[in-house]
Amino acid sequence: MANIFEQQVNDFMAKVIAKNPSESEFHQAVHEVVESLIPFVEENPQYKEAKILDRIVEPERVLIFRVPWVDDNGGVQVNRGFRIEMNSAIGPYKGGLRFHPTVNLGILKFLAFEQVFKNSLTTLPMGGGKGGSDFDPKGKSDNEVMRFTQSFMTELFRHIGPNTDVPAGDIGVGGREIGFMFGQYKRLKNEFTGVLTGKGREWGGSLIRPEATGYGAVYFAEEMLKTRGKSFKGTTVTVSGSGNVAQFATQKVNELGGKVVTLSDSSGFIYDPAGIDDEKLEYVMWLKNVKRGRIKEYADKYGCEYVEGQRPWGIKCEVALPCATQNEISEEEAKTLVANGCICVSEGANMPTVPEGVIVFLENEILYGPGKAANAGGVAVSGLEMTQNSMRLSWTREEVDAKLHDIMINIHATCEKYGKKDNGFINYVDGANIGGFVKVADAMLAQGVV
Repeated sequence: MANIFEQQVNDFMAKVIAKNPSESEFHQAVHEVVESLIPFVEENPQYKEAKILDRIVEPERVLIFRVPWVDDNGGVQVNRGFRIEMNSAIGPYKGGLRFHPTVNLGILKFLAFEQVFKNSLTTLPMGGGKGGSDFDPKGKSDNEVMRFTQSFMTELFRHIGPNTDVPAGDIGVGGREIGFMFGQYKRLKNEFTGVLTGKGREWGGSLIRPEATGYGAVYFAEEMLKTRGKSFKGTTVTVSGSGNVAQFATQKVNELGGKVVTLSDSSGFIYDPAGIDDEKLEYVMWLKNVKRGRIKEYADKYGCEYVEGQRPWGIKCEVALPCATQNEISEEEAKTLVANGCICVSEGANMPTVPEGVIVFLENEILYGPGKAANAGGVAVSGLEMTQNSMRLSWTREEVDAKLHDIMINIHATCEKYGKKDNGFINYVDGANIGGFVKVADAMLAQGVV
């Protein structure tokens, strides 16, 4: 039977690759999902007859547009903008905007596809989408970023809305960029609506939104550890990245009694065996959010080790939190983590482990939380921000954090329901894929062939 399923996966992927050439990240994301879903779909023929898999891998709408803007020297620059509106079966499209030189159609389709399942797992009424541009905000002045984002929104605004598509931030899109885009949307539409999430607290944003992805990844890891009778207390934790997700994952680990010993950026990683406590984390936040410096400066300040051009997965730990970017844990690095005693991996980034690395984790029965489940906290609080905007009210920090914690507990329960094997091992990959699929697929069935 396994060979039959494998052939079905290969046949399905051949069609996807033929229709979407040169989009390797999208192929990778689809392959990982259909491996879980094809056996499930065979057992539930209503999904097969309605061709739900064929439909769910095809975006409902793909928008590509020109973004011209003027730099500080008066020169005209041109970037490309995207919005992938993947699936709206359970609610308005919801997903971030990424501004980074590596942005292309394949990466955004992979992210939008993952977002469909992630949003479904939160149980909130949100469809899946993703967008962005190959614009690089690094090294740009505030005025250049403003001119670019205003031009970007001048095209995007006609395709989004609080009941249609609600973008948020992602890599390269923080509070500054969201603010400029919201201002332009408001100016063009002459209305103040919850069209973007990640807004400033004073103008419709939610408390805990900046913290949510990092906090959520730690809450999910906490639930996984509980299944083995363990907790964060006294554990050594490696974290990659040093941006928003990594910072708040570190903060929550500290709060739960763990010790984070690494952070990284694109140049290398720091190893601080004494632990990155709250005081040191404050410096990291200043360094990255205000000065926009390099993580090496942390090593210079605190006299710890800095390893150039490498990632932190060779450092011994019990828990690993990849919070940087896609495909940052290779097969060899996964093997090293296992050999060094790592028992839990909770993905704060999207698809940070290569497929061969995922196999290593599963074969060794590591507690492995894939991004679509483990990092769903960010979009969950975006959904809570949408709710607050619709109701014209704000919840307290404690209320939002409690709701986030409950959502992550519920996501873990869904993964356990659909991923628990006969020997008691929980395959969180299968659990997340099937659990996220069922809600969307049932909604698609109910709405007919659309």
